[in-house]
Amino acid sequence: HTIKPLKKMIQSSFFLSTVVYGLYNEPYYKYVWNGKLLERVKDIVHHDWLMYIIHGFCGQSKLLIYGRPVHITLIARRSSKFAGTRFLKRGANCEGDVANEVETEQVVHDASVMSFTAGSYSSYVQVRGSVPLYWSQDISTMMPKPPIRLDQADPYAYVAGLHFDQMLQRFGSPIIILNLVKKREKRKHEKILSEELYRAVVNLNQFLPPSHCIDYIAWDMARYTKSKLCNVLDRLSMIAENVTGVLRTNCVDCLDRTNTAQFMVGKCALAYQLYALGMIDKPKLQFDTDCVRLFEELYEDHGDTLSLQYGGSQLVHRVKTYRKIAPWTQHSKDIMQTLSRYYSNAFSDADRQDAINLFLQVYQPSEAKPHLWELPTDLYLHQTSTMAIPQDRRSYTLWWSEGVLSYLPVPYDEVPCEENMKKVKVKRMNQLDESIDIYTEFFKPYELTSFDDTFCIAMTNSAREFMPKTVGADPNPFTVRKPEETGKSVLGSKSSKEETVLQRKTAASAPPPPSEEAISSTSEDDSEEDREDEGTVSQRSTPIKLLTESGESSRTQEPYGLNLAEFPSEDDLLIYQREPVSRFPEDSIYGVLPPQVDKNSREVFESHVMTGQGQVRALCREDMLMYREYIKNRYM
Repeated sequence: HTIKPLKKMIQSSFFLSTVVYGLYNEPYYKYVWNGKLLERVKDIVHHDWLMYIIHGFCGQSKLLIYGRPVHITLIARRSSKFAGTRFLKRGANCEGDVANEVETEQVVHDASVMSFTAGSYSSYVQVRGSVPLYWSQDISTMMPKPPIRLDQADPYAYVAGLHFDQMLQRFGSPIIILNLVKKREKRKHEKILSEELYRAVVNLNQFLPPSHCIDYIAWDMARYTKSKLCNVLDRLSMIAENVTGVLRTNCVDCLDRTNTAQFMVGKCALAYQLYALGMIDKPKLQFDTDCVRLFEELYEDHGDTLSLQYGGSQLVHRVKTYRKIAPWTQHSKDIMQTLSRYYSNAFSDADRQDAINLFLQVYQPSEAKPHLWELPTDLYLHQTSTMAIPQDRRSYTLWWSEGVLSYLPVPYDEVPCEENMKKVKVKRMNQLDESIDIYTEFFKPYELTSFDDTFCIAMTNSAREFMPKTVGADPNPFTVRKPEETGKSVLGSKSSKEETVLQRKTAASAPPPPSEEAISSTSEDDSEEDREDEGTVSQRSTPIKLLTESGESSRTQEPYGLNLAEFPSEDDLLIYQREPVSRFPEDSIYGVLPPQVDKNSREVFESHVMTGQGQVRALCREDMLMYREYIKNRYM
C-alpha cells in the first residue's frame, strides 16, 4: 500500500522538473495590416487571441478530374509598406518598399487525401508592384493621364537595390522582371520609366555573379495588342514557359496588363502543378477547357478585387479583350469602369489614403501635431528615413544584405543560419499549453469553432459550372469545348440562343461601338500618343453568327442528349430484352428469400448474445471435461 503513492510522487516531481520548449510562429509583417495595432498587446495576451489581418484577395475553386477533387486556391497579399491608392502612391520609398506591391500565391491541393502529412500540395508565387524608382504623377490638374516625373536623381540605383535586396532575401534567385511599360511613344510618358528601370538593372547586375543576375524582360504589351499580326497571349505564354523563378510583373498601374500577364504565367504554372501531382500526362493546358475557364474566372475576380482596392474600379481590359473575343456589350462596361476609375481617382482617393494612413499607424494622432486632413502631403509619413542622417550608409556596389549572396539561389529567410535563428521565438510550455503538432495548430480543437468556418464548403467556382449539360459529353475538364457546348456562353450566363436574339434586338438601337482610343483614353493600357501605331481596334470581337432572316435556325437538341422523336431500332430492343433487369429470379422484395443460417451458427450467436446480457448458458459435458483438464494442469 505504500509503494503506489510513492510512485505517483516520483512521477509528478519528474514532470514538474521537465521543461518543454515550443516554437511560436509569427507572420511576415510586411503583409500584415494590423501589425502596429497589435504591438502593444501581443506580448501581454495569449497568442490565440491575436488575429492577423491581410488585405488583398482570397478565392478557391474546385476541379473534378474524373471524380478526383482538386482545390485551386488563389491568395493575394497586399503589402502594408508604402500602401495607398493609384495616383497618390507611385514608385518606391527610401526603404525600397514599392507602391501597390502584391504577392500572389496559387496553391493546388489534391483534396482526395485529407491529411497534412500524406496530402499533396503545390504552390507557386509571383509578385506585382510599381516601378522601383523615385517617381510620381502630378494630380493637381484634372487630367486622365497626369504627366510622369522623376522626383529624385538616383544614378547608382540605390532605391532599386534596396527593393531587389528584399526580393533576394525572400525569394532567392533568379529574380525575373517582366516590364510591360510602353517603349515607343510620340511624346514621352511611360517611356521615361522604361529607360530609367533598364539603367538601374544594368547598374545592379554588374556587381552580381552572372549565375544570379536579375533577368530583365521588357515587352510593350499595349503596342502588340493593337497589331493584327501578333497574338498577345501566345507571346506571354512563351515568356511564361521560360520563367524559372519568381516573376515580378509591372506596368504603370499594375492593373489590366499586369493581371493578364499574371494569369498567363499562372496558367503555365498550373499545368506544371497538375503534372507534378499526377493529374495530367503533360504540362500543357489549352484555352476553352473547363479547367482554364475556371482558372480565368478566379484570376478575373482576383484582378477586380485588387483594382477596386487601389484603382477605384474593376478591370477595364480582361483576358477576353486580349484574346479579341470580347462581346460588343463589353465596350459599354469598359466605358463605365473607366469613368468610375476616373471619378474615384479625382474625388475619393484622398480620403481613402487618409484612412489607410490612419489604420496602418503611419499617422498617429497627437495634440502637438496637425490633424491628418490638414497635412498638405503625406510624403514624410512614408519617407521617414529622409529626415535623419544615415549613420551606416549601404555601399553602392555591394548593394545586397550581408549573407544573402553566399546562400543563393536559396532564399536567405529560409536558411537555418545563426542570424535567422535569432528571429525564431522559443517559449516555455506548461501543462496548460496546447500541443504543437500540425493538426492542433490548424484545426485548433481547444477553441470554440464551427464546422462551416473551419472547412470551406462554398467554393467560388466549380468545374461543373463550365461543363456541358449533356450526359454523353466528355467529363474531362481538359477537353477543349466550343462556347455553345458549355453551360456558360462567351456573352455571360445566358444561353447562346438567348444572347443571339438579344444581340439582334439591340443591334439597331445601340450606338456604334467606340474605338479603342475612346475606351482607353483614361484607362491604364493606352494613351493618346499611340494612335498612329498599326492596327486600330484591339477589343473588337469576332462577328457573332445571327439567326437568318428566313427563320432557319440550328436544330436544338433535347435535354440529356436524347431525341424523343426517334424510336429505338429493333436490334436495340432485342439487346434490351436479352439483358436481365436484376440478378434475382424475381424483381420484387417479396419474392426474395432471406439467407438461411444453420443450427450451429444460430446457437453460437445466441450464446454470445446471452453472455453479453449476463445470462450464462448451462455447461455441457465437453465444457466440464475442459474445465477439469484446466484444474488438473494448473493446480495438481
